[in-house]
Amino acid sequence: MTAATTTKTKERLLALGGVVDTARVRTAQLYIQVKFLGYSETMDDYEQRKLRIFNQLNFFLALSGLLIPLLGMLLPGNTPHTIWLMTCWPAVVNIVVLALNAFHKHNAALLTCFISYPLCICIVYLNGINPGIELHFLLLIVLSVFFLNDIGLMLFSIGLSMISFFILAVVLNHFLFEVAKENTLVFLLNKAISLAFIFYGLFLIKKENALYQFNILTKQKNLHEKNLEIEKQKEELADLNTFKTKLFSIISHDLKSPVYALRTLFQQIHQCNLPPSEIKAMVPDVLNDLTYTTSLMENLLQWAKSQMDADVVNPQEIRLEALVVDVIRPLRLQLETKKLSLEVEMDSNVHVYADKNTIHLVLRNLLSNAIKFTPTGGHILVGCTGKNGWKEVYVKDSGVGIDEEALQKICQQIFYTTKGTSSEAGTGLGLMLCNEFLAKNRSKLEIISSVGHGSRFSFLLPERAEENAG
Repeated sequence: MTAATTTKTKERLLALGGVVDTARVRTAQLYIQVKFLGYSETMDDYEQRKLRIFNQLNFFLALSGLLIPLLGMLLPGNTPHTIWLMTCWPAVVNIVVLALNAFHKHNAALLTCFISYPLCICIVYLNGINPGIELHFLLLIVLSVFFLNDIGLMLFSIGLSMISFFILAVVLNHFLFEVAKENTLVFLLNKAISLAFIFYGLFLIKKENALYQFNILTKQKNLHEKNLEIEKQKEELADLNTFKTKLFSIISHDLKSPVYALRTLFQQIHQCNLPPSEIKAMVPDVLNDLTYTTSLMENLLQWAKSQMDADVVNPQEIRLEALVVDVIRPLRLQLETKKLSLEVEMDSNVHVYADKNTIHLVLRNLLSNAIKFTPTGGHILVGCTGKNGWKEVYVKDSGVGIDEEALQKICQQIFYTTKGTSSEAGTGLGLMLCNEFLAKNRSKLEIISSVGHGSRFSFLLPERAEENAG
């Protein structure tokens, strides 16, 4: 074989392969077009699935109903071609059904299929022809249960197919043209195809029903999850409303006291000409109220800011000792008033990665609480220890401690407050803000405390950005 001949052979093979590929693509396109005949976006999902099955079955019934008689004509035998053409009538009905679906005449297509199709089979048999397609009646019985929504029409179709099957398969036993005797291959092929259609129809129905049920279960699951989410949001909204109600109750009540006390002091100074000794005696109480009010206002402003900024935080590298010193500075007067010793136990080069403003507020609240609940002459320790790329920041005091019931309230984010060792007031807002701000920094507050043995408040912060992001 010459090189030129080899080249031509390869070209012919490539051309043949291209023709085969083109034919395969066009066949696939035709099949898809047939499946979606009469498809409409206004139909619900289940009706769309039923339509696709209905189109597929009618398409393959039409195809087999035309090709098998053609095969009978080509094979040797005494059956006239006109008789073979008569056996094509049921296939013509399938074509009409597809045409009706294509024009969106879905109800007419169903009536044609389940009434005209069995009648055409009956006409074939009553004209003395036994092509072996009586099992198609069983297929129609199965399909009518699935496709016909009207009970009366479904029962009529089932009755028509059952009576026709009984008469043609049992009562009539002599036919002028017995395909089984002249063309055994065609007869057996008709039987096999009828059985195949029955099982294929059952398979498609089961598959589509299973898929439909799966979709329903998936939708129910998604709906259930959405309902749970809505319930959760509802509970959170209720908690937030309760929180806001209590918060504004605190504001309306607690902000008045120091303002009235300050007003009373100045009124007495102005109207009663109080001596300096009495004024001096009144100042500590007023100052204590103002200190509490200042702390409350700072917490309220930070809380309001956090609500407006939602979950927005700005993590950055923080030198922890400098932050602690900055927090302690405005608290020196309270420490000196109660004669408390404060010790900072951490290296000057310790760094953490977090939002500076929120951590500043957390430390200030924890130190304010330690001062509040530590008796005169007590000790407070602010420290830091390392834990595998994390730093544990803690505030430890020698105060009165917290009982189990109070700890449960704090952990459950319930408003809880009590007087300090020097009758300092409080709202319970501080620790709630600590928990909220630590959560935004992907941390949480740990509390170890017992009555009479002081308390230890701690939280973890990452040394680098990677831990915070994880």
